[in-house]
Amino acid sequence: MLAKVQSCAVIGLEGALVEVEIDLSNGLQAFTIVGLPDAAVNESKERVRSAIKNSGCLFPFKRITVNLAPADLRKEGPAYDLPIAIGILVASGQINPDERIEQCLFLGELSLDGTVRHTNGMLPMVALASEKHVKEVFVPAADAMEAALIREVNIYPVETLGQLVGHLNGERHIEPYIADPRLLDVAEPVVYGQDMAAVRGQEHVKRALEVAASGGHNILMSGPPGSGKTLLARSTPSILPRMTIEESLDVTKIYSVSGMLPSDMPLMMQRPFRSPHHTTSHAGLVGGGRIPRPGEISLSHRGVLFLDELPEFGQNLLDVLRQPLEDKVVTISRAQGTITYPANFMLVAAMNPCPCGFYSDPVKECTCSAMMIARYQKKISGPLLDRIDIHVEVPRVDYEKLSDKRQAETSETIRKRVQAARERQLERFKGTKLKCNAEMGPNEVRTYCEPDASGERLLKAATQQLHLSARAYHRVLKLARTIADLAGSEKILANHLAEAIQYRPRVGV
Repeated sequence: MLAKVQSCAVIGLEGALVEVEIDLSNGLQAFTIVGLPDAAVNESKERVRSAIKNSGCLFPFKRITVNLAPADLRKEGPAYDLPIAIGILVASGQINPDERIEQCLFLGELSLDGTVRHTNGMLPMVALASEKHVKEVFVPAADAMEAALIREVNIYPVETLGQLVGHLNGERHIEPYIADPRLLDVAEPVVYGQDMAAVRGQEHVKRALEVAASGGHNILMSGPPGSGKTLLARSTPSILPRMTIEESLDVTKIYSVSGMLPSDMPLMMQRPFRSPHHTTSHAGLVGGGRIPRPGEISLSHRGVLFLDELPEFGQNLLDVLRQPLEDKVVTISRAQGTITYPANFMLVAAMNPCPCGFYSDPVKECTCSAMMIARYQKKISGPLLDRIDIHVEVPRVDYEKLSDKRQAETSETIRKRVQAARERQLERFKGTKLKCNAEMGPNEVRTYCEPDASGERLLKAATQQLHLSARAYHRVLKLARTIADLAGSEKILANHLAEAIQYRPRVGV
């Protein structure tokens, strides 16, 4: 007898429907899975066999052939255990054949005792079910909260295979999962681990970070050890504007596929903050591997990627950042195909000015030679520096500021100004795919970033004296547009451009 059950695969961050066909025929007992299965799918034979027996059902002593269609799509992971088991039980007559079963989607890994376990990538698979107008999806009970983020589909939480068999035979009913209506409420308060009020002094660096957060610009902080660079970077997510529901779902999808979604928080409400070590691999930073997975730059999508001790990262790692910084996506090509992951992050980098860290420090003398300093700073290529909008020095903090008892400005106060600037940008870019000033291309810069007459003269002089490249010229204009938005100005004035220009590196690139 032949049975058909629907399941789903995850390709990159998108789902793809998979039809699970099961054929039972007479002959020597055998269990074969075809359709480009990987090792985890092949091993499902033993899990399915034990789960069926331990759920009070009979495993048929026949020749079993399972086909995962389309056959040219590689199938990975244990999510096919549940649909294979259901298909075998339908084909052997232990589940009443029903056309409705073919219209449902089954997802989940089986344990040997028949328990249905958590499966990665649940959100993109259920999202595909919604697009394909599949109305009923059976998922592991542990994943029901995540699956219920897609409201157009009835989600049935399944705890055991025996429970699902009883439901499909009409013996006992599984109630659809009712999602908490507050689950998609992005107005809920978000608690951050670090606050700008904890940073003493460094007001000009806080201002630079506020500008960077307002327009989504990249920033590089340079200063001696212990000046507060890391604390400032870790406090940056607390001043970023709140994520919209679309941004939250995008980030949640990435973490769902990566298996990093917290079990108690199915929707990512906080903007991501990723801080990879400088010894990370190429695949760890960009993504990839034998089975491509998102890397750190995709895990920081819509959030902050913090690279501490920037010159310590390998030259090849720093160079691969160029394309994602420009295109906001990363493309991974393999023999089997090409996968594109989103990578729209805000880069926050920190470095010491020299190997010992005290070059130009007024208190502690630098012990590095001029050649050592030059070699150290040249580890960061000019093209990468050109893609960083804001360069700011972080000097050591005086005792008077460290011991000051007055309350510093909190992240909440700064975030309100940042949120107001972002709302002006969203209004300006209404009808486009742009979300902030940093995403503007040359055409948008020409349209939205026109300075007044005095600003034009200042920009011309700065371009000639600093030898600004075409990219740097556009980045200065985008930065000035953000500073004008913070000030509530429709026009880009000379003082806005002057602040933007002072954030360029001292030596022209």
